[in-house]
Amino acid sequence: MKKAFITGVTGQDGSYLSEFLLDKDYEVHGVIRRTTSFKNEWLDEIFDNPKYKDKPFYLHYGDLTDAQGLIHLMQKIKPDEVYNLGSQSHVRMSFDIPEYTGDVTGLGNLRILDAIIETGSQARFYQASSSEMFGKAQETPQKETTPFYPRSPYACAKVFAFWSTVNYREAYHMHATNGILFNHESPRRGEAFVTRKITKGLARILAGKQKELYLGNLDAKRDWGFAKDYVEAMWLMLQQPQGDDYVVSTGETHSVKEFLELAFKTIGRDWQEFVKIDPINFRRTEVDALVGDHTKAKNKLGWKPTMSFRNLVLLMVREDIKKEGLNPDKFIRQ
Repeated sequence: MKKAFITGVTGQDGSYLSEFLLDKDYEVHGVIRRTTSFKNEWLDEIFDNPKYKDKPFYLHYGDLTDAQGLIHLMQKIKPDEVYNLGSQSHVRMSFDIPEYTGDVTGLGNLRILDAIIETGSQARFYQASSSEMFGKAQETPQKETTPFYPRSPYACAKVFAFWSTVNYREAYHMHATNGILFNHESPRRGEAFVTRKITKGLARILAGKQKELYLGNLDAKRDWGFAKDYVEAMWLMLQQPQGDDYVVSTGETHSVKEFLELAFKTIGRDWQEFVKIDPINFRRTEVDALVGDHTKAKNKLGWKPTMSFRNLVLLMVREDIKKEGLNPDKFIRQ
């Protein structure tokens, strides 16, 4: 039985990856930070699901800022695969806490790479890189060879982590891989991210819990896919003979405004009646448009996205309406 070690296990990708690996009969170990109270609905879904009742799923306290702790966990778990999904991942917030973002998102990756080397582990390593590294994109669409032009402390930290992974792959002959994932969403997306902010806000408006939704730049364009598809790509990367770098995307671009219009259209409402623009939601340096070319992932991994943009929006709207205790079938019109 293979063992997987996942940082960022409490997030959207970490929870989906945990389920994916448990379905493949892995022994899964996740890292969580110690807090005074711990509750995570996505992990609760795994623990409460009869399907995973007897599956080997373990949580360990740890932190990407604690090098010795990571070494200890590597010695204790002895994983076959390591997935570094942990980071301070909110782009706008990274301007407010740049040093912390760099420590966790950039140096955290380096600490895990060092822990693998220090313990003599032969584990295969996956680094969650980001399309935000392309920032002020130098070509369209963006692919593995497109130059990086980061536009936030978060993106700068991700570029550091990317090149650290490449360097360790070449210096220590590690099986180390960067997955350059474009935006990927789901009902498990964090509520601070714009897509979930829209669908959750819409559901709360229907439930009478709020009257307005405050957003930022509606013209920003992104390549949005389904998170469950993307965690499969992560796993496929580590099944290859050698480590490499891969763009994972849909190849389509849609604006925040398009997402907003489609979400409200599903319930027969005009978004303009509810949405207000708040300058606090704008970034200091904007990333105007991103769209990825996943040809390499398609050809080498046999991977491709399965969910359309429209169905992704519909899924998120439906699930957030259900979370408010409402019947989505009473509101959704298409």
